[in-house]
Amino acid sequence: MTDTSSTSPTYALRRKLPDNVLGHALFSLGMVARVPYFGTVLPMVDEMRPGFCRVTGPNWFGVHNHLGTFHAIAACNLAEAAMGMLMEATTPSTHRWIPKAMTTQYLTKATTRLTAEAELDEAVDFAAIADGADVVVRVRILDKAGTEVVHCDITTWVTVRS
Repeated sequence: MTDTSSTSPTYALRRKLPDNVLGHALFSLGMVARVPYFGTVLPMVDEMRPGFCRVTGPNWFGVHNHLGTFHAIAACNLAEAAMGMLMEATTPSTHRWIPKAMTTQYLTKATTRLTAEAELDEAVDFAAIADGADVVVRVRILDKAGTEVVHCDITTWVTVRS
């Protein structure tokens, strides 16, 4: 069971903003102000709720590799942004999380804007976490045609906030 009765300040802010282009843009700018490195991929948080987050990143010269395609590490940055916002929406304020590991598969060249879809395979029982637990977030990174170009499994370490 996912307990979000006591949500993170990040998710509380997202829920206060309108669910439209302006609200998404304002929230995304705030996210980049808080985590400046995410700004390198110009992320736009399109959907954020417990257990799921969708973030898009445009195909611009700042993310290109020497081949002119979306750089693999820029795609990982987009994946981490989506995972982070998923965890902010999912983790109650009684707990905290931190990225622990990332396993990445580069499946094919990315030549368009990308969309990272972060998802939990199952709900997290935060009440059962006493000494810490690994929570794996699956992130599919899709091109404009819906083809998965990168796949990441990001392990987070979740503990009770002291």
